[in-house]
Amino acid sequence: MRRTVSRRTILKTALTAGAASLAMRAPAISQGAGGRVVVVGGGFGGASCARALKQANPALSVTLVEAESTYTACPFSNAVVSGLRNLRAQQFDYSAVQAGGVSVVMSAATAVDASGKSVALANGARLPYDRLVLSPGIDMRWDSLQGYSEAVADIMPHAWKAGPQTMLLRRQLEAMPDGGLVLISAPANPFRCPPGPYERASLIAYYLKSNKPNSKILILDGKDNFSKQSLFEAAWKELYPGMIEWVPLSKGGKVTAIDTSSQTLITDFARHKGAVTNIIPAQKAGRIADIAGVGDRTGWCPIDPVTFESKLVPNIHVIGDASIAGAMPKSAFSANAQAKVCAAAIVALLAGEKPAAPLLINTCYSMVAPDYAISVAGVYQPANGLLTEFRGSGGVSRANAPRSERSLEAAYAEGWFRTITNEVFGS
Repeated sequence: MRRTVSRRTILKTALTAGAASLAMRAPAISQGAGGRVVVVGGGFGGASCARALKQANPALSVTLVEAESTYTACPFSNAVVSGLRNLRAQQFDYSAVQAGGVSVVMSAATAVDASGKSVALANGARLPYDRLVLSPGIDMRWDSLQGYSEAVADIMPHAWKAGPQTMLLRRQLEAMPDGGLVLISAPANPFRCPPGPYERASLIAYYLKSNKPNSKILILDGKDNFSKQSLFEAAWKELYPGMIEWVPLSKGGKVTAIDTSSQTLITDFARHKGAVTNIIPAQKAGRIADIAGVGDRTGWCPIDPVTFESKLVPNIHVIGDASIAGAMPKSAFSANAQAKVCAAAIVALLAGEKPAAPLLINTCYSMVAPDYAISVAGVYQPANGLLTEFRGSGGVSRANAPRSERSLEAAYAEGWFRTITNEVFGS
């Protein structure tokens, strides 16, 4: 059984791990060895890594390659879906990254020459590197469900990449008549943001309770348990009684096919027709990982847990959602932590040093209502070629905590988002 700890213990754990990470980076920072590093992907992982590299060693030539001029953050995007937040609050540019000495190139990476150590871009440029960092995030497995495709996502949105899909799902909820059924199809592990589907159900329930109280939510799940499950289910019982139903894998929850014409999800035992249907499909590493040859048969990228260097292709590092990070979940906080460790390792490697074994942290907040949040935290270390949870470090929000504590967690969540986005994209 997972140990439950207090908020104070979680924060103390995070601070301890952060101090260990700083101690690990210090020897490499002093070396000042130059070199060329290209980072592909400008999300929480890529942008963090590019900035950390330049801060650790200003002599490095660091280039960040990103196809979009504006980054739209996934954390807190479920609040956009439910009408609690403006999409603009999720959007950031790269001016501060560039001001920090990182060369930012707005173009898609189209090819990687691992033997020649160069990256080809859609704009025709070719960037040489000594070390390459890939932080491509996720792609959807469009073939994971019979009848599903990228085109179908314009009818039954996934909204698992923040932006137009987020707003499409929001508009569908707004247009739905009172009494309608919202279907959410959640995938089997692993996927981006393990508690995300259940946070989404919670915040949609908040919207429905306030605006369309006769409506229901049905979650069809490809697994038998999920992150922070007992806390979510207790919150649903307290805040949204009778509104949210969850069907696990063992009770026929796995969606196997889709009837697009009737907005129907098909399982082995039933057919479910929704007024709004949110399909969160199975996922894999972003396409450039495939192109670079760093993904394995799972669709994800095996890495060395100390350096995040690919186990398949030398001199290429993979961070964030695309990596196989063992016990460490796919989250924005994880990507940010991995980025700093990877940057420190690269600086050490370019200086001819052996990178120190790191400690990494992750904290994940889930909003259940505007003034009600729950969280999970963990510390991770390399062991037996994987990242494993540091014994005794993990914890979740207290069960049966008073509403004042849940409200405080919501304030912590807001503060976390402001802090991490300012660190990654701010001045």
